[in-house]
Amino acid sequence: MRPSMVPTAPVCRRGAASRIVAHTSAAEAPSCQQLRDASSIKARMEAANQALKDDKMMCYQCEQTKGGTGCTEIGICGKTPEVAALQDLLIYSVKGLGSLAHHARTLAGIEDARVNTFVNGAIFSTLTNVNFADDRFLEFVNESRELHASLSAKLAAAGVTLPADATAQQPWFGSMPHPLAWNSQQDVALGGVGDMIEVGLQTGIKARQEVLGDTLAGLQELLTYGLKGLCAYAHHAEALGHTDPRVYADVQEYLHFLCSPAAADVGAVLDACFRSGATNFRVMEMLSNAHTSTFGHPVPTPVTLNPVPGKAILVTGHDMHDLHMLLEQTQGKGINVYTHGEMLPAHGYPGLKKYPHLAGHFGGAWYRQKIDFAGFPGAIAVTTNCVLDPLQVYKENIFTINETGLAGVPHIAADASGHKDFSPIIQRALELPGFTPEAVEKAPKKRDVTVGFGHNAVLSVAPQVIEAIQSGRLEHIFLVGGCDGSEPQRKYYSKLYEHMPQSTMVLTLGCGKFRIFDQDFGTLPGTEIPRLLDMGQCNDAYSALVVATELAKVFNTDVNSLPLSLDLSWFEQKAVAVLLTLLHLGVRNIRLGPRLPAFLTPEAVGVLVEKFNLMPANVADPAGDMKAMMACK
Repeated sequence: MRPSMVPTAPVCRRGAASRIVAHTSAAEAPSCQQLRDASSIKARMEAANQALKDDKMMCYQCEQTKGGTGCTEIGICGKTPEVAALQDLLIYSVKGLGSLAHHARTLAGIEDARVNTFVNGAIFSTLTNVNFADDRFLEFVNESRELHASLSAKLAAAGVTLPADATAQQPWFGSMPHPLAWNSQQDVALGGVGDMIEVGLQTGIKARQEVLGDTLAGLQELLTYGLKGLCAYAHHAEALGHTDPRVYADVQEYLHFLCSPAAADVGAVLDACFRSGATNFRVMEMLSNAHTSTFGHPVPTPVTLNPVPGKAILVTGHDMHDLHMLLEQTQGKGINVYTHGEMLPAHGYPGLKKYPHLAGHFGGAWYRQKIDFAGFPGAIAVTTNCVLDPLQVYKENIFTINETGLAGVPHIAADASGHKDFSPIIQRALELPGFTPEAVEKAPKKRDVTVGFGHNAVLSVAPQVIEAIQSGRLEHIFLVGGCDGSEPQRKYYSKLYEHMPQSTMVLTLGCGKFRIFDQDFGTLPGTEIPRLLDMGQCNDAYSALVVATELAKVFNTDVNSLPLSLDLSWFEQKAVAVLLTLLHLGVRNIRLGPRLPAFLTPEAVGVLVEKFNLMPANVADPAGDMKAMMACK
């Protein structure tokens, strides 16, 4: 027996005293050391068990949030707890920057263009399925603090000091100071992603829920998510050279509000939500004008879903400006460009459809992209949301642009003038096989779809629509659209159309169209007007509102009195912004599905039901919903 293994009498010392415990067996007489070890192990086990109980993250900004309550381990979208913490930190920092910009504007008349652009873009980056890259958020947070310091210097140079309460701590920030104060702290060193994650963990929703309660905290989030949507739309418009000083001012005022004592009042928060809906209406009008002034008004256009032989690039997201630049840079290179997801409406714009190598549309809604992208034999350009963490089979073929980001995926950044060099995407497309003649021949043939029914096109046939309503040949109009998703409940939107009488029309927009976009609905009886009109992207809800408003004028009534029903699916924060716009306009009887937002408690939903008769879509009984809508209920 080795010396170290010779049993000895264990000694337990307490101060100067000691006693000897006869060694027999551990079961009969545990030693003091064993007792200490057992106690330590038990404490560590209890701590570990408690850690397992603690949520690693909390995110409920999208419809698919886990269990309908919130993602706490990892996002359904694939967002990690680390990315969630970084996004929370960025929003926290941007609240401080926006608050400072609000003070600079109101106290000194200082308008900082860099801050304006950055705030909208940074908020955009935190939308669902936009950015999954840690290093990109490191850049965003550092730039937020740098811009904060620059703007503070401008205020100091102007001899302007902030009000004494400008950085007053609000209890819902928990252990963190006012965001404006945190941005200004010179002793805060954020050396890398790890440092940011540690700080970011203190800036999530939990602190606000503990202090404010679930209802008020959820309403604050409703405003925040609405801001995310409208900032995304405003950023799209800015890419095309269209801006509105009022929008920048409004966004920064809302950010300042969320850092102020006023945000502890339910009524004040609800009022800010509805006002943000008004801001978003201006933004959607601005974006519509940006698109039509740049590319012309959409016109009804058939689009093929069948590929053609040749090298290929697939463009997904929402950004028409990026598509235009890519079409310019691929001219004469033997590369066909295809749209994917919400880029489908691009084919209706004269300024885009004029390019002969805009070859068609490939794939369906965003959530099918892992199937679609894996089967695409070319390069893939991601312009905005929605994007998912890529499969390895196509990871080397995909590129992110703008605010999007994927770990380990090349990113195309704009230069100082806003120009983007798409050479890496083009080069990758030339390296890949593209669609071979054999593959095209074997592919199942699909029917064309028609896009391009913006408000200008629809209003051009308004007299026929009005006459059809007056004669009874058109009994009801449905606006069914919004976001799509993978849940089985969303089949409701497909089944809904099975119960629509022939004397009805359907306006659709967003990627919700992919539930029915390739079906033949025929024409409205007695006319050549298609019963299914694709009005465009989610932001083109503006076009639908223009059409509804003009019809209301003709019939000398309001939108709520028209034979019109809104049955909308939602997924992410652009849809939240559109909903707030509809509520701002006083639109009632909106059906929202497939389920109501998790960030709205029953108390908050009750307010919206009482005020607007907002109701959940009856996903279990589409026929019943159809019957109710036909009766204008």
